[in-house]
Amino acid sequence: MSKENQLRGGEFLIKNFSPDEIFIPESFSEEQRMIAATCREFIDKEVAPQRERFEKKDYEWTKSLMKKIGEMGMLSIAVPEKYQGMGLDFNTSMLVCDRLSGVSGSLSTAFGAHTGIGTLPILFYGTEAQKEKYLPKLASGEYTGAYCLTEPGAGSDANSGKTKAVLSDDGKHYSITGQKMWISNAGFADVFIVFARIEDDKYITGFIVERGTEGMSFGEEENKMGIHASSTRQVFFNDCKIPADNLLGERGGGFKIAMNSLNVGRIKLAAATLDANRRVIDLSVKYANERHQFNKPISSFGAIRQKLAEMSARTFASEAACYRAGQDIENNIKRLEKEMDPQKAHLQGVEEFAVECAILKVYGSEASSFVTDEGVQIYGGMGFSADAPMEAAYRDVRISRIYEGTNEINRMLIVGMLLRRAMKGELDLMGPAMKVGKELMEIPSFDAPDYSEPLSMETHILEGLKKSVLMVSGKAAEHFGMELEDQQEVLMSVADMVIQTYIAESALLRAKKIMELRGEKEAKVAIAKAQLTMYQAVERTGFAGREAIYSFASGDEQRVMLMGLKRFIKYPSPINPKEIRDVIADDLIEANGYDFEG
Repeated sequence: MSKENQLRGGEFLIKNFSPDEIFIPESFSEEQRMIAATCREFIDKEVAPQRERFEKKDYEWTKSLMKKIGEMGMLSIAVPEKYQGMGLDFNTSMLVCDRLSGVSGSLSTAFGAHTGIGTLPILFYGTEAQKEKYLPKLASGEYTGAYCLTEPGAGSDANSGKTKAVLSDDGKHYSITGQKMWISNAGFADVFIVFARIEDDKYITGFIVERGTEGMSFGEEENKMGIHASSTRQVFFNDCKIPADNLLGERGGGFKIAMNSLNVGRIKLAAATLDANRRVIDLSVKYANERHQFNKPISSFGAIRQKLAEMSARTFASEAACYRAGQDIENNIKRLEKEMDPQKAHLQGVEEFAVECAILKVYGSEASSFVTDEGVQIYGGMGFSADAPMEAAYRDVRISRIYEGTNEINRMLIVGMLLRRAMKGELDLMGPAMKVGKELMEIPSFDAPDYSEPLSMETHILEGLKKSVLMVSGKAAEHFGMELEDQQEVLMSVADMVIQTYIAESALLRAKKIMELRGEKEAKVAIAKAQLTMYQAVERTGFAGREAIYSFASGDEQRVMLMGLKRFIKYPSPINPKEIRDVIADDLIEANGYDFEG
C-alpha cells in the first residue's frame, strides 16, 4: 500500500468502504483456527471445571494457569522469534486474547496485564540488552509481568505521579521512592514496569524493577467486587535501588510509553470481552430452553427472545469491529516494517489507530456489560445466586469500563484525537464537514432510491450517520474553538456518535462480506444482526446528536441542525425491529446455544 493510499486512523468518517477492504472473523486461516481451538480446549478442560477457585481468591491457581499458558506458547504470540517468541501477527494475538479470556475475569486480567502492559513496553522501548534479558522469560511464562503507573493521586491524570527516581552521584543506579496502587499481578509478578519522575522533569520516566529488589514491598491483596483471583496490591518503593541500565526508553519518555502501551491494552480489552459474551449467550439460551413457566420454555416469550437477539447482535458487531481494526493495524505494521525497525513499526502501526482502539474499548466493555446483565436477568433468581455462573461474570465484567482508561476518558480521547489530527492536516475532517454544512442549506432530493438489494438501505443510512457526526463535531469545534476540550458533556455526546458509526459500519461490512462468501440465504442471520445494529446506532446517534446540539446551539442554528440530524439518520422506509430480532432469536433457540465456530 503506497503512502498516499494508506488507511489512516479515523478515516472511516470520511471514506466509504467495500466488504473486500476489511477483515472478518470468518476469514481466519486454518492455522489461526487451530490456535483458537487449542485455546478454547484448554479453557474448557483446565479452567472452566474449576472456576469456583477464582471466587475463593486462589491467586496461586491463577499463577499456575499463567505458567501453563506460557508452556503452550500463548504468552509469546507477539514476541519476535529473535527473543524466543512466536512472532505472529496482530490479529492472531487478538484471537488468543479473545479465546483465553472467556471463563474468568481474573485469568483474563492476569493474561492481559502480562502480555500487554507488562511485556510490550520492554519490546517497544527496551534496549537490546533489556530485550534479551527479559523477553524470553516473559514469553515462556518463567517470568510474569506487571505495570506500575497508578498512584493514590494519579489515576486518569497519569503524568501527575509523585514517585521519584534519583540518580546516584556515580551514575550507576537510581533510587526509587513512592507508592503505586491497583497493580495487577503484583502478588506474583517477577518484572515490574515502574514510572517515576527524575528531579523536576515535566514528564515521568519508565524503569524496569525486578521482584526482590531491596526497598520494594507490597500491601495486602485488595478486597475487590470482582476478578477475585486477580492479584491486586499496592507496591511501595523506599529508596529502592536499581541499576541505571534499567531505565526504560529515554528520560522523560514514560508518559509516551504509558499512553502507547494503553492503545494496545484498549483493543485487547475489547477482544477479551468477546468469548465471555459468547459463553454468557450460550448459557442463557440453554437455560431459557430448559426453564419452563406457564407450561412453555421461557425462550418462547418475546421478552426473553428480544434479550437474546440484542445480546447476539452486539457481540457480532463487537467482533466485527475488533478484527477489522486488528487487521488494519497489522496491515499498517507490515507497511511500516519496510521503512523502519520492526518494533518501532509495531508501535507506530498501533498508534495510527488509537482512535479505533479507544472506540473498541468503550463499545466492547459496554456491550459486554449489557450482555452479562441480560444474562443475569434471563436466569432470574438463579442469576443472583453465587451457585450459578452469571453472578461471578456480572461482578467480573464491571471493571472493564474502568481500567485501560475509564470509558469517560476514552470518549473524550476519541474526539480530542480526531480534532488534533484534523488540525495537523493528518485527517481531512473540515472539508467534508463544510460540504455537509452546505448540504444542509440545499433542498433534499425526493428521488426514491432502489433498496431491493439486502442491506442497501442500511448502506444509505450509514452515509447519514457519518454526515451527522461531521455536522455536529464541525459546529461544536466552530462554536467552542480551542475551549472544546473543556466541554466534556459535548465531547462525550459526539464520541457516542462516532462510536455508533464505526460499530454499525463494521457490522454492516461483515454481513455483506458473509453474504458474498456464503450467499444471501446462509447470511440471513448475519444480515439481521447488521440491521439490528444499524437500528440501534440510529436511535443512539439521534439521542447523542440532540444532546450535543442542545448543549451549544440556539435559535435558527439549532433548528437547522436538528432538522439536519433528523434528515441524515431517518429511515427511508419503516422497519420492523421485532421481525429482525425474531430471525436472530430463532437461530439461537433452534441451535440451543451460541455457534462458537461461526
